[in-house]
Amino acid sequence: MKSINIILILAILFFAPVEVFSKEKIPTVQLRVLASHIAHKIVSAAVEDCSQRGYLVSAAVVDRNGNLAAFLRNPLSGPHTIKVSQRKAFSSATLRAKTSQMAARSDLSFAPDILLIVGGVPIQFVGNFYGGVAVAGAKPEIDELCAQAGIDAVAEIMEFAD
Repeated sequence: MKSINIILILAILFFAPVEVFSKEKIPTVQLRVLASHIAHKIVSAAVEDCSQRGYLVSAAVVDRNGNLAAFLRNPLSGPHTIKVSQRKAFSSATLRAKTSQMAARSDLSFAPDILLIVGGVPIQFVGNFYGGVAVAGAKPEIDELCAQAGIDAVAEIMEFAD
């Protein structure tokens, strides 16, 4: 019986996580990312909002690192709207600000892939930063309103997410 107890104790000690015995926690950072269906809801709502306003646009969502997460283009929007929406979304995500707030930053105008045209909005909910969304194809101030409409379309879901 003693040998079984000793084996059990040794097994517990051997297989127990190192963290249990460590006084210091391993430094980690928890990041939240948008689920793909949420990113798609954002671009869909943004394009729909602009369509209701009478504009033919493209919308892009990028993650916190500027990588494309979702994209939607009205088939009748101009071909330039593809890259413009993606670059505005990239800019708002990597600068963590609306592109309308960065327009005066001439020092950023030569940064790779940064496009300081109004229409890019960072995606943030309950203190968590997710990336950026942008619209291209309408007047710049309308682009921004449509991008914000995309964010607003998922706000309730995101604000009550774990």
